[in-house]
Amino acid sequence: MTTPITIAYGDGIGPEIMEATLRILTAAGARIAPEVIEIGEKVYARGETAGIDAASWESLRRTKVFLKAPITTPQGGGFKSLNVTVRKTLGLYANVRPCVSYHPYVATKHEKVDLVIVRENEEDLYAGIEHRQSDEVYQCLKLVSRPGCEKIVRYAFEYARANGRKRVTCMTKDNIMKLTDGLFHRVFDEVKAEYPDIETNHMIIDIGAARLATRPEDFDVVVTLNLYGDIISDIAAEVTGSVGLGGSSNIGDQCAMFEAVHGSAPDIAGRGVANPSGLLLAAVMMLVHIGQGDVAEKVHNAWLATLEEGVHTGDIYHEKVSELQVGTSAFADAVIERLGRRPSRFTPVNYAGGPPIAVSGRITPTHPARKELVGVDVFLHWRGAAAALGAQLTRLNGDGLTLSMISNRGVKVWPNGLPETFCTDHWRCRFVATDSAHPLQLSQVLSLLMRVGNAHLDFVKTEHLYTFDGVSGFSLGQGQ
Repeated sequence: MTTPITIAYGDGIGPEIMEATLRILTAAGARIAPEVIEIGEKVYARGETAGIDAASWESLRRTKVFLKAPITTPQGGGFKSLNVTVRKTLGLYANVRPCVSYHPYVATKHEKVDLVIVRENEEDLYAGIEHRQSDEVYQCLKLVSRPGCEKIVRYAFEYARANGRKRVTCMTKDNIMKLTDGLFHRVFDEVKAEYPDIETNHMIIDIGAARLATRPEDFDVVVTLNLYGDIISDIAAEVTGSVGLGGSSNIGDQCAMFEAVHGSAPDIAGRGVANPSGLLLAAVMMLVHIGQGDVAEKVHNAWLATLEEGVHTGDIYHEKVSELQVGTSAFADAVIERLGRRPSRFTPVNYAGGPPIAVSGRITPTHPARKELVGVDVFLHWRGAAAALGAQLTRLNGDGLTLSMISNRGVKVWPNGLPETFCTDHWRCRFVATDSAHPLQLSQVLSLLMRVGNAHLDFVKTEHLYTFDGVSGFSLGQGQ
């Protein structure tokens, strides 16, 4: 049965590498029916600030499979990243990036890298919610949800099981961000109990990134939050020797997008020298996803045979290991010529017969907790000393609320702050309930804010302090 897919030729080298990739897929017998959409520079130029129009969205929602060449996002304000827009709009929560060393044909200090980064793709700091709150301070909200954590963690384990991987490593920074990253780690520990056949471990992201750079062969599957995953996937690709050979998938419950990890490289566009391997390996991932593992296996093994027989594009050509330097089209011809062959030095891949990964997005239902309001953080734009601010705010105590702490950039500066602490013009002022036996009412918070406003203090933000089933849903100030 033929599977409809949406394709975009993209910008820069995109049309060249897409043409090469499609020629290989056709020669290999891929059972696909491509629908072409236009995205990127030309669409931005028409005034579509997202780089994609309504007709293209209709195609993506109809086919649910997107093979995308690199695009160029215009520099300057007013233009949104198309990659992020597509991922989040279509709910593509799992970004999957295999990182493999192809020694000795691609130079690397790490000859045995074969790992996969599974990155959460929708939330964390990439929610893109930012505000300027004072002359000196800007904020970016880090949003992490239990369903988001569970979906990506479960996908990582399903991927590992489907691909014969032995271990899943979770990376967070929950020694500092105990609520957000702590949630991710906690969900990982809950989900791993369902996969006793797979080894697991957890690493703090800083040492984890360092180990990826120096001992990447120790890793198998790594699952992590959005920002960390973005960073370490580039680290892992770089240590293999070439980001240009990397493909990636973006998987959701309904739709999926497949793309090379590199950019549009406009400096070499039109010269016929670009390496199509990244997009081709992304297409291999697409074929596995749509249940055509037999074709994926044929293409991937032919590509490996081409690489080990020394037919290389200029980006990886080296006199010691290369036999022939070719351009984009000739490289595609070389892969087509080797369809049906298996590599002799590299381990052949085996996709045929295996079902695609079951992506259900299954999440454990959460039951509403007993939520009680116990205080409020009032953020002020104010210039002066902490002691003076504390003295002014204590005069506003009343109606069941009292000032307990002032912090600046997270560090407690009142009461009993240290003079060495550097302060900006942005202050968190924590008021807590004086009667712990009775939860606060919103009317008491509003009354406090009225008193703050009448005192001519500029509050720029508030955060309610809640307990959930008696457990604090907020962090202490540093030093509190």
